[in-house]
Amino acid sequence: MKYLVLLCDGMADVPFEALGGKTPMELANKPLMDKLAKVSEVGMCKTVANGLKPGSDVANLSVMGYDPLVCYTGRSPLEAASIGVDLKDTDVALRCNVVTLSNEENYADKTMVDYCAGDISTAEAHEIIKTIEEKLGNDIYKFYGGVSYRHCLVVQNGTTDLGEMTPPHDISGRVVGEYLSKSENAAELIDLMKKSYDILKDHPVNLKRRERGENEANSIWLWGEGRKPALQNFFEKNGVKAAVISAVDLLKGIGICADMQTPDVNGATGYLDTNFEGKADAAITAFKDGCDLVYLHIEAPDECGHRGEAENKVKAIELIEQRTFTTLYDYLLGCGDDFRILIMPDHPTPLNTKTHSREAVPYLIYDSRKVLQGVESFTEKNAQSTGNFVEHGPDIMDKLLEKI
Repeated sequence: MKYLVLLCDGMADVPFEALGGKTPMELANKPLMDKLAKVSEVGMCKTVANGLKPGSDVANLSVMGYDPLVCYTGRSPLEAASIGVDLKDTDVALRCNVVTLSNEENYADKTMVDYCAGDISTAEAHEIIKTIEEKLGNDIYKFYGGVSYRHCLVVQNGTTDLGEMTPPHDISGRVVGEYLSKSENAAELIDLMKKSYDILKDHPVNLKRRERGENEANSIWLWGEGRKPALQNFFEKNGVKAAVISAVDLLKGIGICADMQTPDVNGATGYLDTNFEGKADAAITAFKDGCDLVYLHIEAPDECGHRGEAENKVKAIELIEQRTFTTLYDYLLGCGDDFRILIMPDHPTPLNTKTHSREAVPYLIYDSRKVLQGVESFTEKNAQSTGNFVEHGPDIMDKLLEKI
């Protein structure tokens, strides 16, 4: 038996005026997903437990079958694992975005112009982080380069009691002052952010980006604090050999911490320009190399949601089907094994708010051995109409693996 999880990050939404009152899932041309919805189990799943923030960390842990209420220690430590940082038990890791802020003199008066600094390239961002490490790094603070705008700070003998360290993608277009933690424990970290602006405003990378009319990476932004995680080995937990395929360090980090395979895909960016075909090829290779389950994560719908790009969010869903899922489905049909497919987002990223929400998300489970009475198409409304509801998010993996 083969198992495919197609995780379309942030795909779920609410009716949006600019899309004629429809959701991207309703408007997207996805004939294969809709075909499978007619003969699959379709329903809703609560991936974010009460009391937890609706981040991709919490939600993807749930879909993978891990209870965040038990095992979650913070987002950045998972990303640190992917970067190759060996955290000590006394270390605290934080996500270090490079962002674009407006140019008001007082840091608190600046606006979050772009949480990803114009999709800065990894090569450019590494030059930025190298300079930050040279200027701000020391025996306590150590900066590590990641992918594109996503990087890591490790604080030796740090604390996670930092007050509210707000994710930058939650405050796009807003003045940052009220979102800077007021906790005394966070004061030095906020000071690092402020110092970074003066260091980066005329950095050579930014001078070139300014000439090209691109958003500059003129500040770091720290958030997502946490300590070294401990996840049960996925094979020992579930009895299946698994791989995680993703462009983002967070998902790779979860896979590494759970002793899953985490192959790299050249050209995987997390946005519409990602290597969709390369991800399909990597999944097929993982299956051929003996994996029973492939967790294929595609970030693009979430990024479009954060940016408020309605048409691009529709396009992202269509590209996932056309350039990744169709190829994978054809492979599974011809591989000679029975197979089960789970398709779902991790959380909604509504276009009207440009940030994650904690509402339940639609899921589809297709079984090559069964024909079930499903729904006409794979949408939020149709999934809700079935009455099928997975209250405890981590149960969705057990449901896929037929353990419940």
